[in-house]
Amino acid sequence: MSKKLTAAAAAPASFEEAMAELAQLVTQMEAGQLPLEASVAAYQRGSELVKYCATQLDSVEAQVKVLEGDMLKPFVDAGEAAQ
Repeated sequence: MSKKLTAAAAAPASFEEAMAELAQLVTQMEAGQLPLEASVAAYQRGSELVKYCATQLDSVEAQVKVLEGDMLKPFVDAGEAAQ
């Protein structure tokens, strides 16, 4: 298990890859079958993946704001609009 975490420690190739790896780590940790050391390593890797994903989302949000300019408006749910 630790070899897998060490090999995967490189930055993910994409947001989708990071999310898939994060989901796999969560599944393994929730199963409760990892030894303590592997759990800590998985938690650390998960934290790195969350930071990577957050950075990617922030970058995309900034790009969308540039593309949309002042056209961005708060999202209104159809149910809320009817009230």
